[in-house]
Amino acid sequence: MARRPQAIEIFGETIAASERKTFNIPIGQLYTHTDIAIPVQVINGKSGGPVLLICAAIHGDELNGIEVIRRVLAAPWLKNLRGTLIAVPMVNVLGIIQRSRYLPDRRDLNRCFPGSEKGSLGGRIANLFVTEILTKCQYAIDLHTGAVNRSNMPQIRVHLENAAAADLAQAFGTPLVIDAPIRDGSLRGAGDDLGIPIITYEAGEALRFDEPAIRVGVKGVRNVMIHLGMLPARRVQKPLPQSFVAKSSSWVRAPADGLFRSSLTLGDRVTRGDVLGIIDGPLGNSEIPVQAPYGGIVIGNTRLPLVNEGEALLHLARFDDMDDVETVVDEFRQEFESNGY
Repeated sequence: MARRPQAIEIFGETIAASERKTFNIPIGQLYTHTDIAIPVQVINGKSGGPVLLICAAIHGDELNGIEVIRRVLAAPWLKNLRGTLIAVPMVNVLGIIQRSRYLPDRRDLNRCFPGSEKGSLGGRIANLFVTEILTKCQYAIDLHTGAVNRSNMPQIRVHLENAAAADLAQAFGTPLVIDAPIRDGSLRGAGDDLGIPIITYEAGEALRFDEPAIRVGVKGVRNVMIHLGMLPARRVQKPLPQSFVAKSSSWVRAPADGLFRSSLTLGDRVTRGDVLGIIDGPLGNSEIPVQAPYGGIVIGNTRLPLVNEGEALLHLARFDDMDDVETVVDEFRQEFESNGY
């Protein structure tokens, strides 16, 4: 028998069973005295179930997640929702206005949690978000991209010591899972302190819509909701790709200044000693090879050929079962790059 649905209250707004409501949470004003608010939509199902938060743009230049949430909210399968979905597509509204990763005071909002009611601008926004949104949830998916001019292959970052979060990571359905320790001030850290499992989806690059990454994100959110019992399983359920946990990952950095040329793409496998690319000068007379310090899968790369010594070029993840990972990643890449994913 289905559980009886419960009304939920957020920032003074009550969302009854079978109700969908959109509202704003004010966070202040611009210099012009124009009000600034975080937009929120809550969908309460016809029957009881878990409360899931999906949020995006904690970094204001990371836009893929906004589109993932828009498509989820428009999906016809939400009519079968059990439980409650809380959607916050633009957490760092001030950063979005400025097309910037950071807040106007140059703080990283994802290093301000859980925040303080009387702290910095970032601390106050983080405190409001935790108090009014996060504490009302049981699970959360935080949507991110790479930084400016850097792209990430679809991957889940999670602290695997949290068993409930590890389950969500497997359910999302990407082959690559990065065991990422909790960072001080992060949303995942705030969730960990509150006993709320949070996973981070990383895909694409900042200030761009990446269609395959968006499609993977929408499908992943739906997979998690099915896993939590918030949605019925699909009539024809394709098996999820096998997920592999990277034993470590790190960026290969530029050994010199110049222009970087590489034919590698996200998901490619490299072995130790492979030439990953060439750094050259504008006249083409100073070629410096960039070699792989170890074998791995390319999970992130720079999109800007202009590099200074020490800049990040390629992000390599290492796995125990490289042959199996390569096979699954190739299949996944072919599927998510097609129109059918």
